[in-house]
Amino acid sequence: MLLNALAFIVMIGVLVVIHEYGHYRVAVACDVKVLRFSVGFGRVLWSRMRGETEFVISALPLGGYVKMLDEREGVVDPTELHRAFNRKPVLQRAMVVVAGPVANLLLAILLYASVNWAGVSELRPWFAQPRAASLVAQAGMRSQDEIVALKRDVQGGDGRADDAAEWHAIRSMNDLQWWLTSSALSAHDIVLRVQSRSAPDQAPRGERELHVNLSQIKASEVDGELMDRIGLTGPYAEPLVSQTLDGGPAQKAGLRKGDKVLLINGVVPADATQLRQVIRESQRNGQPLPLNLQVQRGQEVLELSLTPVMKDVQGKMLPRIEAGLGGAVATVDVRYGFLEGLTLALDKTWGMARMSLEMLGKMVVGQVSVKNLSGPLAIADLAGQSARLGWVYYIGALALVSVSLG
Repeated sequence: MLLNALAFIVMIGVLVVIHEYGHYRVAVACDVKVLRFSVGFGRVLWSRMRGETEFVISALPLGGYVKMLDEREGVVDPTELHRAFNRKPVLQRAMVVVAGPVANLLLAILLYASVNWAGVSELRPWFAQPRAASLVAQAGMRSQDEIVALKRDVQGGDGRADDAAEWHAIRSMNDLQWWLTSSALSAHDIVLRVQSRSAPDQAPRGERELHVNLSQIKASEVDGELMDRIGLTGPYAEPLVSQTLDGGPAQKAGLRKGDKVLLINGVVPADATQLRQVIRESQRNGQPLPLNLQVQRGQEVLELSLTPVMKDVQGKMLPRIEAGLGGAVATVDVRYGFLEGLTLALDKTWGMARMSLEMLGKMVVGQVSVKNLSGPLAIADLAGQSARLGWVYYIGALALVSVSLG
């Protein structure tokens, strides 16, 4: 909780300073007299005069403002009328107004570029078995498929698919989520280029192109659950036991860390996701059903039986064997050179700004719920979570919020 609060205060402080500094610098450049530069609202905690401007830090760190000389807010000395904001030409006033958002967008570009240059370890888009009957399952995606590229399935003037549409390389889960979200918002179907491989460091067994009817997703359904909604249940992990809880059904049945589940109730689990799904479905009328497992332990194959216990999971009673399931998931180090990193930062900032405007427009006409707006608590949670992951992730979160302010 304390980390969330500190990370939030630092994040809002940086973004407000940059935003208001944009207004301030352009106002000064246009010879507008700036009376006060305030970070925060309410009771003044600290102040200092620099030249003709009072710089202030106030008690409530949820914003800030730049107060300029203006006849609409009080009497102005006749000798300073030429420096009043309301007396400046329309173009100069417009420049002062937009300077804050522009400063935030420039900050976002710099922050995204810094993340690209520094590099970050991200989840590799190598997927577990998709949910049955989902959009990606219908397209033909299987366990151990890795998404390596994506293009929008746009139509040419003759109504046929445009084969010249640009392919976009997918290096990480973040890349994929970005393209899925932007494509779903614009109601485009997509084509995925996937490679099937049995291990992260092995050559692919083959490459396929899958057509996904993403346009079936409503704009109101484009949110943080989009990947799960289309059937991408998570990264591939072997159906291994990673740990057992003391006294739980798994430990009592003899399961151990490192055991590989070969069969569960006659089903060969393709991965840890499918293994968990079989366990979740092992109930009838709110009562758990027995599970028969075949596991490999070293060179030995064992037959084990257990009965799960019902546990409350986010408000639902589900069968649990009280064991951690799944081996290590594959990650990839994403790092770019100077020019490529800067170019991608420009593209991402522009794309994020455009997508935010699209989302806002759909909210106005009722196509998207206002629940997609993030308030202070959501931003604080984002700040805290990213700070726990490390400074590179925190900078990425800072860039995301900076685009939103822009």
